[in-house]
Amino acid sequence: MKKTILVTGGAGYIGSHTVVELLEAQYSVIVIDNLYNSSIGAITAIKNITGKDLIFYEGDCTDFNFLKNIFNKNKIDAVIHFAGYKAVGESVEKPLFYYKNNLDSTMTLLAVMREFLCTKFVFSSSATVYLDPNDVKYNETTTQTNRPFSPYGSTKLVQEYILEDVAKGFEFEKVGGLQVVSLRYFNPIGAHFSGELGEDPNGVPNNLAPYITQVAVGRLRTLQVFGDDYPTPDGTCLRDYIHVVDLAKGHLSGLEYIFAKEGKFFDPINLGTGAPVSVFQVIESFSKAVGKSIPYEVVGRRSGDLAEFYADPVKAKKVLDWQTTLDLDKMTADSWNWQKRHPNGFKNL
Repeated sequence: MKKTILVTGGAGYIGSHTVVELLEAQYSVIVIDNLYNSSIGAITAIKNITGKDLIFYEGDCTDFNFLKNIFNKNKIDAVIHFAGYKAVGESVEKPLFYYKNNLDSTMTLLAVMREFLCTKFVFSSSATVYLDPNDVKYNETTTQTNRPFSPYGSTKLVQEYILEDVAKGFEFEKVGGLQVVSLRYFNPIGAHFSGELGEDPNGVPNNLAPYITQVAVGRLRTLQVFGDDYPTPDGTCLRDYIHVVDLAKGHLSGLEYIFAKEGKFFDPINLGTGAPVSVFQVIESFSKAVGKSIPYEVVGRRSGDLAEFYADPVKAKKVLDWQTTLDLDKMTADSWNWQKRHPNGFKNL
């Protein structure tokens, strides 16, 4: 019998790509999304890509009765939790908004899971939980000596603390304990190979890839490069970019790991390439994909940006038997394929 997976935030960028992988792996999927920073068009695209149906509920994970009703109606075997506010800049402006939503959603979800004896939890975490700026290549045991650089990062770290404490505790003990994999990923870019599903942020993009593609398609005038005087080969920041399809498959591997392992646990695992590339390299790759130069201007550094920041992905290979397969040129080509086919994102769907 098919297992049923609840995916919160499943209409978002990473969530929607993960739903595609789940459906193609023969799982039944239920999606919850409040559409705050996502689109119902992603659900349509998922169905078109896979030729399969899913159950969709529009609502908020901070609403206990809403979640309880869903668990009442459906036998849920595991949860993948993407739902949460995610804009770093906005979190600086509205920290209370971020703390309340992101922490409440996880605690409310855990409370309902406990009531319905659901113990398997894959958490969409972030590399922003790593705090020590003296490290460059981050692994799961990196010393945490400073605060994250944004309230968004702090909410991810606190959610990990909550999940680890609950996994160690006794609230799920009568059903074997809570089992958690926390996937810490770095910089997702790219889009589904079909060109029907991609990143469609509201407003001006916070991330590099959608900013570049919107410049290329004419929605934005020019790209701003925040500093070219870092101690790196070309002076721009080095980051670990990962194709969103590789990332989605990482969530599938995390889910299968949980189903195969017994006993309560909290296991943080990096998802990344371990091979950083610079901002200028990303621009060059996009220029090749688009077939013309991407206009950019170099401006001052942003506060808190590190010169280098990338994953040590050894544990993912060892524990999940997962590693990335798609290179930078594939990431940028797929991003551009999505944007040129959908210059206004999901808005016209």
